[in-house]
Amino acid sequence: MDLEGNSVDALDPERLIQCPYDKYHQIRACRFPYHLIKCRKNHPEIAKQLATCPFNARHQVPRAEISRHISSCDDKSFIEEHIVSQSNNCQGEKMNIVSMWQPPPCDEDWDRDLQEQSNSTFVWGTFSSGVNRYPGSSVVMEQKSNLMSGMRAPKSLPYSLSWKSRAGN
Repeated sequence: MDLEGNSVDALDPERLIQCPYDKYHQIRACRFPYHLIKCRKNHPEIAKQLATCPFNARHQVPRAEISRHISSCDDKSFIEEHIVSQSNNCQGEKMNIVSMWQPPPCDEDWDRDLQEQSNSTFVWGTFSSGVNRYPGSSVVMEQKSNLMSGMRAPKSLPYSLSWKSRAGN
């Protein structure tokens, strides 16, 4: 029932809803969520006194009455029914579905790659891609630098490494 006593469709986007922050505000249902956000900012003292329903954010209820509202909220039953139907559907689907997925064959051999890489030692300032190590490889890699012409990379680090200075002693 609306304010004049006429029956109102709960899903009608044009029906008028009273704002919980200002009783003189009558807002169309389709605009109500946007109005709530705006009015909450404009009335912070009233917003502190109201709590939001966990089942429908459009329900702004006085904090003292939130537990009673939660137990009797109409949207609670819709959500509970949805959860029950979803769990029933999932259980039925799990029993009927048998996975035919097979993992793709794996060509990687990490142990072999590790042995091949252990033959080359990292040296600061040198370039070794490992591309030409394989027999029959015709790929030639050129060393490229992003430095401007006439500039060169330093041959030593600007600081000493603690592990390197101890190794020399």
